[in-house]
Formats: sequence, structure tokens, C-alpha cells
Amino acid sequence: MHQLTLAEIARGLADKKFSSEELTKVLLARIAQLDPQLNSFISLTEDLALQQAKAADARRANGESGALLGAPIAHKDLFCTQGVRTSCGSKMLDNFKAPYDATVVAKLAAAGAVTLGKTNMDEFAMGSANESSYYGAVKNPWNLEHVPGGSSGGSAAAVAARLLPAATATDTGGSIRQPAAFTNLTGLKPTYGRVSRWGMIAYASSLDQGGPLARTAEDCAILLQGMAGFDTKDSTSIDEPVPDYSASLNDSLKGLRIGVPKEYFSAGLDPRIAELIHNSVKELEKLGAVIKEISLPNMQHAIPAYYVIAPAEASSNLSRFDGVRFGHRCENPVNLIDLYKRSRGEGFGPEVQRRIMVGAYALSAGYYDAYYLKAQKIRRLVKNDFMAAFNEVDIILGPTTPNPAWKLGAKNSDPVAAYLEDVYTITANLAGLPGLSMPAGFVDGLPVGVQLLAPYFQEGRLLNVAHQYQLNTEWHTRTPTGF
Repeated sequence: MHQLTLAEIARGLADKKFSSEELTKVLLARIAQLDPQLNSFISLTEDLALQQAKAADARRANGESGALLGAPIAHKDLFCTQGVRTSCGSKMLDNFKAPYDATVVAKLAAAGAVTLGKTNMDEFAMGSANESSYYGAVKNPWNLEHVPGGSSGGSAAAVAARLLPAATATDTGGSIRQPAAFTNLTGLKPTYGRVSRWGMIAYASSLDQGGPLARTAEDCAILLQGMAGFDTKDSTSIDEPVPDYSASLNDSLKGLRIGVPKEYFSAGLDPRIAELIHNSVKELEKLGAVIKEISLPNMQHAIPAYYVIAPAEASSNLSRFDGVRFGHRCENPVNLIDLYKRSRGEGFGPEVQRRIMVGAYALSAGYYDAYYLKAQKIRRLVKNDFMAAFNEVDIILGPTTPNPAWKLGAKNSDPVAAYLEDVYTITANLAGLPGLSMPAGFVDGLPVGVQLLAPYFQEGRLLNVAHQYQLNTEWHTRTPTGF
């Protein structure tokens, strides 16, 4: 049963081939057996899962149906889940049990999804490797010596290892798409505002967006259907009708204009990945797509702009964790300043501290105009490049990452080297565009992803292209040895 996709599970439950309770027990046993190798979960919610599974079976017995009714999933551990530890991968929130459900959690629970647990992540979603977690690094099931990508590496590793069919994740600069590429999954970052951020603990509020991680585009369509929608509790949520994402999966790609930016194929891209991307282009051409070279001239400025804007927002968002209201509190503070200093110094790890300091510096008097304001101007230029490109093409295609997954610890002494791995993904966050990564092949036995970007609210188009590609390729069907 663990090899079934979300779509196959929905059909199996509808045909009464198995119950949600049976499936849940199989997957919980599999997690107990295999996750010690991966460290992909922070918390398991066995009692809640079995309770939700029994309720889903009862709803089906009463004639209800739905693609997510009785389907097992997990949540990245920054989605607040009532009565369950929501840690953000940090010592700061190790003792925090959320008093309410995030909108995403509540919507999926209402649809009948079964929550197996909370997945490991880079601390406060800051990282590209899932090595900054207070609970230890997550391992890549394709090679346990390599990283699974970050910050949603726990969700990615668990789905790739067939511990469950799909999981929620978040993407601030590529944290859904990059782990998807590193673990042979399909991952979708929706348009900014498409999925509610209420109850999703913030890293950088103008960049964060929740989305699905699964093995296929068809499964991502099912999970996104349950996650998307307007939320009055989220001031950044956009009141836009949610289409039926599964309805357009089988549309023809004939005449679809796909743009390939020349800036993507620079010296920083592994030539073996470049070859796999070109192979993907040829496959889509066979399906009727028209390929055109385009230019995104300001892409070279995206990383420095992102690493000013994101830390600036993080320094503001994380100021609430002060040892007073909630979160870690130091022992025996001598005064209020000592309480703040030691609680934050003990509660936050090195990567989070680094980004808070960078952000506070960029926002400080005398440097705001030189750094933060300039970065926001570059952000507008990046968005303008995309708007010009989408006047010529329907989809933009390129590599998800410049290199395959690196070895655990390989970039720990050089944070900038890890930051540069986000070069292809962060532009979508700066512009607020939807982006998808799908499996495109292997380099040295490690998965490689191809990225698709589309205009605002065109998630259905991304899923359509990915689904048609997956009907004609078999990369996404491969399973890591031992799982």
C-alpha cells in the first residue's frame, strides 16, 4: 500500500479495497521502521491519525466521497496544529503546543485528510539543506550521505521514501521546489496569496507560501485543491476563485509557448543537468509545445536582493520570540536584558542568528536606503522581467537547481555557497509567481528537477504541463533503493 499515489489511494478507498484505518496503520508502522534512518519527522500523531482515519471511514460509509477523504498526509512543522507541538525545527519552540489549527491544517482536516505527524525542517525555514534543524539533519533517501534539500526536507524525504503519499510544505526562496528536485518529487509553490498563511509561522512574510509536495503532478493537484482558497484571517490572501486543478491535467500542450531563459545556462550550471533540461525540452516539443529563447536580464541581482529582503523580514518576525510570551526562556535571568539576550541566544541556532543580524543591519538607520530600499527596487525589476517574458510565452522552463544534492556538511562552513544553490528558485518568490519542480533524470544516482514558472494564478497550467510530461516519462516512478 505504501507505493500508492494519492490518486490511487482515493480510488482504492472509493472501491473499498482497503480502509483509511488499515492504510494509516501500515504507514505508521513503516514510519516507525524506516524513519530512524532519515529523521524526517519531528512528531508523530498516531492517536490523532487513527481517530481521523476512523472518522473518514465512517464518512465514506455514510455516502460521502472526496479525493482527500481518508488520505494520509503530514504537515511541515511550521503549520500550527492544535494540541500538537509546532516547533519550526527550533529549540525556541520545542515546548510550544499550538492552541489552534492553521487554516491549511483546518481545511485539509475538513476534507478528511489524516495527519500522520509533523515533518522536520530547517530552523524557522532558514536553509537549503535541512541541516539547521534543532532535531538534527534530515537524510536524503536516495543517498543517506547527502542532503534532501531545505527547508522542507523532512516532508520531501518522507514522501520520497514512501512513508506517506504527500505532505504540506512551504517555499520562501525555493523550499518546496529545491527539495522536490533533490528527492525526485513534484513540488508546487503557488502564487503568493493563493494559499492562506494564517497559522503558518512566518519567516519572511512577503515571500512565504505554502504548497504541496507529492510524487506526481496529479497528486499535487489533489492536495492543492484542499489547501487553496481565500481566507479572511490572512490579510495577504487573495480573493480569487479556485479552479478544479484536476480538470485541466489532460489538456493538450499543442501550441503552448515555452520560454527558456538564456541566463539559466551559465557557467554555474552543472553541464549534466543542462543536458537533462534540454532533454525535457525535447520531450515537451514532441507533445506539441513551441520553444523560444527568452531573457531575464535582472536575474543576476536576485540572490543579493533576496538575502537582504528575507533576513530583514525575518529580523522583524522573529522579534516576538523574546522569552516572555512563549517559546524558550533562559534559567534564572538577572534582569530583563539578560532574559532577552540569553533566551534568544539559547533558543535560536547559528543560521537563524546570522539572518536576524543581517536583517537588523539592513534595516538600521543609515543603511536602510543603501540595502533594503535598493533590494526592493531590484525586486520590482525582476518582476518586470517576468511580465515582459510572459507577453511572449506561456510558461518558462529551466533547471530547478544548478547542482544535485551535496553531501551532508559540505557547505556548512560556507553559507554563501548554499545560498547560491537558490539562484533559479528565488526569482519566483520575489515576483510572487507560481513555480513547479518535477523529476527530470539523475546525475551520479541523485535526482535532478526541471522547473516550470507561469503567470499569476496559472497553477493549473503548470500542473497540466507536468502531468503530460509525466505521462510520457518515467523518472517520477523511480523509488530509492531500500525504501
